[in-house]
Amino acid sequence: MQIFGVDIGGSGIKGAPVDLDRGELVQERFKVLTPHPATPESVADGVKEVVGHFGWTGPVGITFPGVVTGGSTIRTAANVDKSWIDTDARALFGERLGGLPVTLLNDADAAGVAEMRFGAGRDRRGTVIMLTLGTGIGSALFTDGALVPNTELGHLELNGHDAEKRASTKAKEDHELSWEQWANRVQKYLAHVEMLFSPELFVIGGGVSRKSHKFLPLIKGIAAEIVPAQLQNNAGIVGAAMRAADAR
Repeated sequence: MQIFGVDIGGSGIKGAPVDLDRGELVQERFKVLTPHPATPESVADGVKEVVGHFGWTGPVGITFPGVVTGGSTIRTAANVDKSWIDTDARALFGERLGGLPVTLLNDADAAGVAEMRFGAGRDRRGTVIMLTLGTGIGSALFTDGALVPNTELGHLELNGHDAEKRASTKAKEDHELSWEQWANRVQKYLAHVEMLFSPELFVIGGGVSRKSHKFLPLIKGIAAEIVPAQLQNNAGIVGAAMRAADAR
């Protein structure tokens, strides 16, 4: 079965049809830049462009970089325009896509769902935490395979700041940190999360996961196993499509 997935991020909106038997993209993903300001109308236009690129006419799963309640309402907007808060995003996207069935969920939750079925978390029990390092830090928490949605652990306080302001990929770029310097910040963040949740496994996703060999070996003192996401930056697309399929 094929379903379309769209992953909205702080820097890009990307999507593709997904083969849900294999957890793989059927075609090369298409990406547009996230508009600035990232208002509901402008982001919806970007989603329409991505879906329209493939001429897709079926169900669409869409991720959002913030808390999504009831599968529709946006409650936080850390890395997009604040006008998203309280928006009925499912209705907005559905209207913009000409009435196509739309399913909506948090972006890191989508990535985590995909990794738990097809990737690094497959067949893993106990507590597993997926962290997506990018413009911010997204999180997905699982206990014996069940998702606890909208955890938003990137906003834990670390050294007096939102953790994502210190340990995201954007923070590395903004502060021109070396891999060693950034790995030290990520290590402190993981230690804090581990103290709170005692996971058996951390799965590190986001675009930087394809460069995991440059920083994961530098992280020390964490009891949990730490592995890169196997689906890398496609995990959100796959997870969005999975959720849309479940909603049919």
